Amino acid sequence: MNKHFKKIANFYKRHRRMPSYSEIMKSTGIKSKNAVFKVIEKMVTAGLVQKDTTGRIIPLPALFSIRVLGTVTAGWPSPAEEELSDTMNMDEYLIDNRDATYLLKVNGDSMIDAGIMQGDMVLVERGVAPHHGDIVIAEIDHEWTMKYYQKKNGAVWLVPANKKYTPIKAQEELNIAAIVKAVVRKY
Repeated sequence: MNKHFKKIANFYKRHRRMPSYSEIMKSTGIKSKNAVFKVIEKMVTAGLVQKDTTGRIIPLPALFSIRVLGTVTAGWPSPAEEELSDTMNMDEYLIDNRDATYLLKVNGDSMIDAGIMQGDMVLVERGVAPHHGDIVIAEIDHEWTMKYYQKKNGAVWLVPANKKYTPIKAQEELNIAAIVKAVVRKY
């Protein structure tokens, strides 16, 4: 990606909005608004941004794509060569319904055997009907938790992924608020 395109994308990541032409000049070192206009036109042609009816710049998903370089063996080592196989936008890959999707920070260790650790972030989606085996965010008897959703003989159980904890069944009320779609861990 062009160095000016990267600076514009970084501005968006920092400020959660696209920069004005003046801000693009300042962040990229471009000396004239005409030159900025040309950069923006190249970004439009590349499918990275579009302009609304007032001329404001709107980012498109391709602006934030990440290169996919191939695969890596998680078993025995094997020879591998780096090759650009595609690009991917993480939002498009992980999010089906943006308005119903949010992140939660994990507190606790009841899901460690599912690979969900204290301090991880989980990407969850509201309004999706749970299926047996889904990891859900649930309000059970006025307390919130994250567990596996299991249905046995017509009864719903919330099952932890840690042997230190036991499955729980609602005594009064159960509300499945969201389904866990992904886990994000930063090293």
